[in-house]
Amino acid sequence: MLLIMFYLMRLIVVAIESIILYVFHLPHQLIRHRPILKYCLLVLLPFSNASLGFPEPPQATTHILVLGDSISAAYGIKTEDGWVNLLQKYLAEQHAKSNTRPPKIVNASISGETTGGALARLPDLLRQYQPSIVIVELGGNDGLRGHPIKILRQNLDKIVEFCLAANAEVLILGMRIPPNYGKRYNDMFYRSFEQTAKDHNVALVPFLLDNIAIFPQLMQKDGIHPTAVAQPKILENTLPQLRKILERL
Repeated sequence: MLLIMFYLMRLIVVAIESIILYVFHLPHQLIRHRPILKYCLLVLLPFSNASLGFPEPPQATTHILVLGDSISAAYGIKTEDGWVNLLQKYLAEQHAKSNTRPPKIVNASISGETTGGALARLPDLLRQYQPSIVIVELGGNDGLRGHPIKILRQNLDKIVEFCLAANAEVLILGMRIPPNYGKRYNDMFYRSFEQTAKDHNVALVPFLLDNIAIFPQLMQKDGIHPTAVAQPKILENTLPQLRKILERL
């Protein structure tokens, strides 16, 4: 690629040189100074891309895929108030300061989604958007429906494996379920996220609704879904790990 660019620049220099000599009717004796003229043009050419019709190439867009359930699908609140939309606004504000293109959020979250349902959709999403980062916010519905922990773990493993195979960084957002499912099931459920993150060496937010679920005023009447007021806090819980990933890109 660099060799092609070098020869292209040489062709442009020769063309400009010939035009200068012809248009300005410069003396024939100037031919012996052509090496100097060529040197000057080669030095100035990189600074003249716009004037020569060669604009700077556009910045590539980084895609962040959010693979989640109702927590990320803004269930019970306005979509624009959801934490995923707040994340897009945050990234836009941060990149505006440096005049760079912000990552584009692709929210593939569906209310009621399970790890199995998301796993079935994931290959097409990876092919379509080729994300640099995949945020996995799943498992809550598996737990609420009492799905076997073994199946939950298998699905989470496969989701992460698919993402890594597609060269995407992964951030897992852990979840908890109500205590009425029993201590043993609850503990196994909660540890599933930590173990998956550890096995694949990917980032983890242990509990997405940390310091949210314990406050009734931040939860909707069903006691499961956070209110619009809680969405900035969800984003706050997510950002520390997400920033670390973004810094590596």
